[in-house]
Amino acid sequence: MPVGRRASGGIGLGAIGGSVAWQSSRAGVPRLIGYSPVPAEAVSAAKAGAITDIASSPAEVAASSDLVILAAPPAANLQVLSDLAAKFRSGQALVTDVTGVKGPIVDLASQLGLNRRVAGSHPLCGTHETGFAAARPDLFRGAVVYVSPLPDGQEVANEVSDFWERVCGALPVVMDAARHDRLLAWTSHLPQAVASALAVALGRSDLKGVTFGPGARDTTRLAASGVEMWCDTMMLNRDALLEALNAFDEAEDDLRAALRDGNRERLTAWLETGLSFRKGLDT
Repeated sequence: MPVGRRASGGIGLGAIGGSVAWQSSRAGVPRLIGYSPVPAEAVSAAKAGAITDIASSPAEVAASSDLVILAAPPAANLQVLSDLAAKFRSGQALVTDVTGVKGPIVDLASQLGLNRRVAGSHPLCGTHETGFAAARPDLFRGAVVYVSPLPDGQEVANEVSDFWERVCGALPVVMDAARHDRLLAWTSHLPQAVASALAVALGRSDLKGVTFGPGARDTTRLAASGVEMWCDTMMLNRDALLEALNAFDEAEDDLRAALRDGNRERLTAWLETGLSFRKGLDT
């Protein structure tokens, strides 16, 4: 039986980890072992039928699973991988993660000699909500999941891709970790940074008691995402994110110049550039 279809284990049972477990349960995986540092979260997952066993530690998950999904915040995933490296090397379990930055986890796994045990994953279906309460039993159906192999780890990447496709109904796409991280810096981490920056600016304004309209609410939605996860993600991918932020600054500079000069033609061209791009996303 292919990996992940006998006994899968999740370290972290929040929105993503809980959804992996829940969807695996719905797909008929007979044993699902879950660990959460928040006991109530594990209990909620068990009551929902997302897991069959509550583990007392990450080590118990590693010892009991043929596929382990690291679904904690990024820095915690790196720590768990390091702590359990010897157990992973000597055992039979394959390991993947759901971290939004792939370079650090792939590099660490390679340094730990886990090239034939680990492949990185990143499902593109996150939510700004947190905890098992935000988990969904069909979250990954039809979603793209990037899978990043280690050197000499293509066989593991194939097994992990098969799990995402056959168990979770996702669309796995194999992508090099460095390419993934630069792409996500522009398409995910920059939007998060911009949303948070707008929320910070609005919070510092003197608009006390003002009812903010849909523009402010929609644009700042991502700012409600988990702080620990995004702090880890931005720090771990800071070089690529800084590159994207510099380009964003240039776009803002163009807007400032048009407004400062009262140049309606330049402002119109600036707005039309953004309009054209956004419309292109829907075609």
